[in-house]
Amino acid sequence: MQYPANRPRTNRLGGNRGSTLHPLLVAVALVSGPVALVASAVPVQRPKPKQSVAAAKTDTAFAKVVAPFVAKYCGSCHGSKEPAAGIVLAGTRDTAGMLKARSTWESVAENLASGHMPPKAAPQPTKADRDRIVTWLQTTLSTIDCEVRDPGRVTLRRLNREEYNNTVRDLLGIDFRPAADFPADDVGYGFDNIGDVLSISPLLMEKYLRAAGQIARKVVALPESSLPGKRFAASDERTFQGAGRTHPRGRILASNGEMYMDHRFEVAGEYSIRVRAFGDQAGSEPVKMSELFQGTRIAEVSVPARANEPGTYSFRVQAPIGVSRIAVGFLNDYNNAKAEDPKNRDRNLIVESIEVVGPLSAKAEGLSEAHKRLFIADAAAVGPEAAARKILATVVRRAFRRPVTKAEIDRLVKLALSAQTEGDSFERGIQLALQAVLVSPSFLFRVEVDPDPTNPKASRLLSGYEMASRLSYFLWSSMPDDELLKLAGQGKLQTREVLTAQVLRMLKDPKSSAMADNFGSQWLTLRDLNQAAPDPDSFPTFTPKLRDAMFTETRMFVDSIVRENRSVLDLIDANYTFVNEQLAAHYGINGVQGEEFRRVALAPGQRGGVLTQASVLTVTSNPTRTSPVKRGKWVLEQILGTPPPPAPPNVPQLAETKQAMLTGSLRTRMEQHRKDPTCASCHNRMDPIGFGLENFDAVGRWRTMDGTFKVDASGTLPSGKSFSGPAELKAIILGQSRQFAKSFTEKLLTYAMGRGLESYDRCAVDE
Repeated sequence: MQYPANRPRTNRLGGNRGSTLHPLLVAVALVSGPVALVASAVPVQRPKPKQSVAAAKTDTAFAKVVAPFVAKYCGSCHGSKEPAAGIVLAGTRDTAGMLKARSTWESVAENLASGHMPPKAAPQPTKADRDRIVTWLQTTLSTIDCEVRDPGRVTLRRLNREEYNNTVRDLLGIDFRPAADFPADDVGYGFDNIGDVLSISPLLMEKYLRAAGQIARKVVALPESSLPGKRFAASDERTFQGAGRTHPRGRILASNGEMYMDHRFEVAGEYSIRVRAFGDQAGSEPVKMSELFQGTRIAEVSVPARANEPGTYSFRVQAPIGVSRIAVGFLNDYNNAKAEDPKNRDRNLIVESIEVVGPLSAKAEGLSEAHKRLFIADAAAVGPEAAARKILATVVRRAFRRPVTKAEIDRLVKLALSAQTEGDSFERGIQLALQAVLVSPSFLFRVEVDPDPTNPKASRLLSGYEMASRLSYFLWSSMPDDELLKLAGQGKLQTREVLTAQVLRMLKDPKSSAMADNFGSQWLTLRDLNQAAPDPDSFPTFTPKLRDAMFTETRMFVDSIVRENRSVLDLIDANYTFVNEQLAAHYGINGVQGEEFRRVALAPGQRGGVLTQASVLTVTSNPTRTSPVKRGKWVLEQILGTPPPPAPPNVPQLAETKQAMLTGSLRTRMEQHRKDPTCASCHNRMDPIGFGLENFDAVGRWRTMDGTFKVDASGTLPSGKSFSGPAELKAIILGQSRQFAKSFTEKLLTYAMGRGLESYDRCAVDE
């Protein structure tokens, strides 16, 4: 394994690289309540600061600072008539009006801070004026909001496919991914765990029912399924004696009486006797049948089944070694030759077959660990009801991720025991109850029920169990483990010390790889890599194996930052990565052999951080060439959290033909494209960033030539900062570390809470 030296990392623009990831994750886990762990939609009153912002004072500042600035630099484009991008600023008269349009003014602050606004062709404020208004806007929007905290609304959240698979794995201990067959989860705010979009369609409900049966069968081994049954056709006169005569479907009992067979039991134990029968129905009641063993009536059942759909009627017996008599009796003969309906004149019992299955007490060999883990009580030792109650109480508490009520367990125990009344085994009853658990809303959804849901003014703290679920699905994409549930039951998860300790413990668990697999892959849009299709003629080295290696590199890189408690800024620029032989060759790294991924040190200059990894560079390219627009837009959206507005309609794309390539370099053609004023505003933000990554081709290989043209990886940002090449571009982005940390926190908080952020979340983000 090749490891980089553990040298201290510093910001190239000066200063130490702080903001290690674990405390940030702890903070996000804490605010996933959010801050006060409050569950409802009602603001939580906080003690106001001694020097709270007075409305009159802020309005005076608005009139003196903001209004003149807007009139001078923004009014021509964002007045009340035909405002650019539909943004009207001229109508805001005071701080209260600004707060009502908070999201608009937050965008104003961001665009002023980045230098994107005012447009370059418009009059420009001095740096001092720009800094003054940006500071005032950010401070005012933040300070006033922080005097009252609003935890937002709790949305009932369905488990998405990944969470469903992981929960089944951790609940029952089976390596099975039933959700692979489920419909794709909808995506909101960039993630597939957003409660507002995770609905249930009829198709998905069918999939849940089918999956529950598959899971229960994989976990529970049935004695009857592992033992051969002996079936005897009732038409066989050598086997059956007594009442009745042969019938095309078996043996018919036309009057009250009993038919029987003598069967030798080689092993003593419990057996299931299954009678397949139907009736010629007549009179006011269905056919009634008795089941006898060794001359003793064991059961009396109604047989409403008819010839078109016979029924199976089971009973269980304890059989000694040797021959025992099994009998079936017809109990309620009926005959009325005068009935108007010929089909309602004669009642008869027709028996098709009798099957003997067992001994049920014999355990199937090689029981799985999942079966043993579930069956923590022995029905033979404590009785079926007590055993079922103990087994189900344990698994249901974990499946529902909360304490369960006696009524819930009673219903499931009744279901489990009903199987035995039908002649099935105890294990079959538990299997049925487990299926019911797996389709319960308490399993499929993460439920947080308010005690007074009809009161819009009510607020409450999250319970320990609700906090345990929020933590586990955030960090593990799975259910809480026993330690979390135990602490939840003890009421300890609401304390900061215990919560912090649990977050650190959970991050050390291998299950925390879900942070990279689910959060990381969606944040960095790596799931688009499966759909990436670089042109095979232009990029013949791109193969499915290389695609997998690209994904693995980024996943392992993000995972290492989480596990090693590294700076979040390492996501932008780091001195190491993970490669195997194929990816190393793709990068031009020597000395790496084999399929195994290993950590390697990176020389400064070319690579370092996610911006220069082949996975990201490939998903932000076109099939035949790079796309500075896509790459620049990706950095603005995913890294800086300042996405450009959608492109205006009917804007032509750059030509992709070979003739177009002969008319100039890609950069030249894009500069011509930006001459259109409707394009220039956004492209002046995106394109320079994308140009800074032009040393990487459409599959992430380093290059200095683009066809016959020398690569020009320089650019100037709207802020006026210039760079040449990816290293200097990353240095500028690192200089905006607070903006990146804010964007990253917003993405992480959105993923943790399963909802989009609102203006009232700003204080939590800033904190």
